[in-house]
Amino acid sequence: MTSQRTRDRLVKRLEAQGITNQRVLESIAKVPRHLFIDEALSHRAYEDTALPIGLGQTISQPFMVAKMTELVLGDSLAGEPEPQRVLEIGTGSGYQTAVLATLVPQLFSIERIAALKQRASGLLFRLGLNNVRLSHADGYEGWPAGGEFEAIIVTAAPPEIPQALLQQLADGGRLIIPVGDDQQQLQVIRRRGRNFETEFVESVKFVPLLGGIN
Repeated sequence: MTSQRTRDRLVKRLEAQGITNQRVLESIAKVPRHLFIDEALSHRAYEDTALPIGLGQTISQPFMVAKMTELVLGDSLAGEPEPQRVLEIGTGSGYQTAVLATLVPQLFSIERIAALKQRASGLLFRLGLNNVRLSHADGYEGWPAGGEFEAIIVTAAPPEIPQALLQQLADGGRLIIPVGDDQQQLQVIRRRGRNFETEFVESVKFVPLLGGIN
């Protein structure tokens, strides 16, 4: 069940759940999620659910991908400009990466598990998404050589916000991150000069953000 009609039904469900950014919905409709999961689970690719991708990791549910992508793009009505340079912590399957890559000019993505980074790299190349730079590195450290980013998205949950990510956030930029152990909250942290403002979005459940590399 990988037809365009199946993807369109998913988009309708996301709209019903409150996703309003049309560019995000168009990207969800366009990016072939079934390519990012095991072939045995491809019939479930366009269900609104997280699925295992091996190595103890999951591909996030489409609603959460859409929600976090909306937060990355910002609220135009509130005067938030869309980011030009985005950092993603946790490439994973590469699905969230692919959705973002259709929407932002420059995307940097870090994955600590070499096998996942290699697989995602192949899929992104196959889809012609050449505005993505991938790194096999520790996500807690961010991408120090990349300068500052207008948006940073973290797709796994640390117990506390990594300070390195706050320092790599450009003035006026936003960090979208799930935080916590058993009880997690999706947060948006906005940088205002030396100050950081925190918005709590909703309760979530992500795999933990681990340090080091494999």
